[in-house]
Amino acid sequence: MLADMIAGYQENGKFAYVTPTMYKNDYPYLREADSRALGSEWLHLQAAFKNCFDRTRKKRAGFPKFKSAKHSRKSYTTNNQKGTVAIIGNSIKLPKAGRVKAVIHRQPGDGWVLKSATVSQESDGSYYVSVKFELPETSCGHVPDLSNAVGLHYVSDGLYVDSNGNKGSSHKYYRESQKKLAKEQRRLSRMQGSRRGEKKSNNYMKQLRKGNKIHRHIANQRLDQLHKLSAEIANRYDVVCVEDLNMKSMARKGSRRGKSVMDSGYGMFRAMLAYKLEERNKILVGVERWYPSTRICSRCGFRGPALNGPKTPAWACPECGASHDWNRNAAANILQEGLRILNGGTAA
Repeated sequence: MLADMIAGYQENGKFAYVTPTMYKNDYPYLREADSRALGSEWLHLQAAFKNCFDRTRKKRAGFPKFKSAKHSRKSYTTNNQKGTVAIIGNSIKLPKAGRVKAVIHRQPGDGWVLKSATVSQESDGSYYVSVKFELPETSCGHVPDLSNAVGLHYVSDGLYVDSNGNKGSSHKYYRESQKKLAKEQRRLSRMQGSRRGEKKSNNYMKQLRKGNKIHRHIANQRLDQLHKLSAEIANRYDVVCVEDLNMKSMARKGSRRGKSVMDSGYGMFRAMLAYKLEERNKILVGVERWYPSTRICSRCGFRGPALNGPKTPAWACPECGASHDWNRNAAANILQEGLRILNGGTAA
């Protein structure tokens, strides 16, 4: 469809109007696919063109481009019309596929209206279905208590240290599975298909899925940990103050800590905190990334180059003599700055 729209513009100066139905005679296999899934792709293409030429958008989207069949995400979306998609016991009903046995994460509640489902295949060959529901409007009714607040300071070893001295988690799931992953990748490198341009054998594809399965397991472990930690904080505190860090810049090549930064998943952790606090009518405050939280004494406010030394576990303030844990002191400063920003009406 995209190719024909571009060709029409080159010939007539206007984008051709195309629909998936127009291609079913030339490509009979399209009749075997779910028509609503084809219609969903048409809607995605129309939205891509609209975003490209919408001048009211703050950040304009680029012109639609062709996606790689090899590297793109393998997924499709289908809409529910009169029960074509439904969750029935321990299975899910999909158009054309019928009832498919599945592990259901949770059953829908009363008043939930099923709107659509997205079927995706992961790199290890497993399939997932993400189901979208429309829920009735409900008000949380919770009034945030500004005194029930916490500050979080990012650390590469432990994800975070809060202003109360609690540490996130010391798990490094990629490093814990690194030896096992390297063993499978060495086997893969010796099989036919590992060289550029070489035809990939069946054994190569089987071994590739083994390595991808380990990657998927690592990702699932990390997501499970981040969800549990973010939910615990969102349930316990009404105001959470965090650093507005550029994680991509911290993990760039040459930083010597890229693997630790990416393994921690702090960016995903902050995104989870944001929506979970919003659901509970609570507040997330972002502190500017250049705020010198490690150079300020949280007790007396002294700030100077004397505090900008090596990150030792403990140090004493030269002004008031208070003894601090480096990370906990930084978290306390982030909390104070976050509350100051919140009281000034400039919350993130």
